[in-house]
Amino acid sequence: MTDQNQTLPAQGSEPIKQGEQPGANNNNQTMESLLNEQELNIDLPQAGEIRKGHIASISPSQILISIGAKSEGVVSGKELEQLSAKEREALQVGQEVYVYVLSAEDSNGNVVLSLKRAQDEISWEKVEKHLEENSVIDSKIIGFNKGGLIASVEGLRGFIPSSQVSALRRMQSTGETPEQRWQKMVGEPISVRVIEVDRERRRLILSEKAASPETRQSIKERVLEELQEGEVYTGRVTSIANFGAFININGADGLVHLSEISWEHIEHPREALEVGQEVKVKVINIDREKKRIGLSIRALQEDPWKARLSKYSVGQLVEGVITRLTKFGAFARLEGDIEGLIHISEISENRIEHPREVLKEGDVKTLRVIRIDPEQRRIGLSLRKVDSAAFADKDFKLMTAELDAFEHPESPQPPDEDQPNAESEA
Repeated sequence: MTDQNQTLPAQGSEPIKQGEQPGANNNNQTMESLLNEQELNIDLPQAGEIRKGHIASISPSQILISIGAKSEGVVSGKELEQLSAKEREALQVGQEVYVYVLSAEDSNGNVVLSLKRAQDEISWEKVEKHLEENSVIDSKIIGFNKGGLIASVEGLRGFIPSSQVSALRRMQSTGETPEQRWQKMVGEPISVRVIEVDRERRRLILSEKAASPETRQSIKERVLEELQEGEVYTGRVTSIANFGAFININGADGLVHLSEISWEHIEHPREALEVGQEVKVKVINIDREKKRIGLSIRALQEDPWKARLSKYSVGQLVEGVITRLTKFGAFARLEGDIEGLIHISEISENRIEHPREVLKEGDVKTLRVIRIDPEQRRIGLSLRKVDSAAFADKDFKLMTAELDAFEHPESPQPPDEDQPNAESEA
């Protein structure tokens, strides 16, 4: 009979030689091979991987989770503190959870796990998939900042820039501050698409406009039909570029070109406008075929040139500084940024090929105003008509009026009479 405590040779192993003590050297080899085999069968955790496990126990200081390793993993310390009270209350023994392996073995031999990090990594994987599939996600507005709205997607905070908020929602956003524009929308449902994911920077950008392009298109078509050239509307700046600014009017974006922002010279639209600013604009052209709307802000402002030009009249003598010479004439600055053109035909009684034959930059000359065009902001000047007989009577009356005003400061100025036609003189 075989002793029950005696180890039988494994199938396929060498038979025990006569005289050998059963379980001596061969027993050591058998135990070693068993241990090695057991070690190979254990799926050891690796730092950085996400595993599925079951909660083994919960205590105030730690949570033990079975992940199929040699020992249970532990969630404790800072990793435990990252869980909100509500999240901890929802955990139960036996519950299946995902965990992130922070360390395969710490100084105490424990596998260190994180529940929060696992949730985070899974959430980023899900939003990346949403980006790849271009899927529409039903979410909720949970906050805002000065640049736009914040919505929750897969447990992450996603940012919706104001330029990516739908036309209908922008129509509802009125006020000068972010609180006035967005506060009332917190808690409202919103459908969005993921348009940018940067896991390293924790940057998640969403778009409501991209989630409903058909609606946006139909709104623009309706607005294009309703808009009328020459009408004034209140809009909001949605974006700014080097060449101008886009203003949203009732759901459709129109362009205010740089030259239509202000009568004053500006280098960039940001000098006068900012995204989100509410402005009044005038529709100056509509291209319904190309679906383009041309707008103007300066058309609603008083042209400062008209006020400055009111002090000048045709036939008046003025003093100007020659600022530029061109082959067709010379420019003379009268005051500030007001310049007039002396056409080459108005420089000399004699024929000249180029203004430099008579003038040079920096010259101070007495000139005659021969034409004023307030709409085009142009003043025509003449050097050769300074002593023209056609203006002798006007010059005499102006000189008399100036002397009278000097001697009698409070006396009213005589009304100006009809001016001679300066253009008719050769």
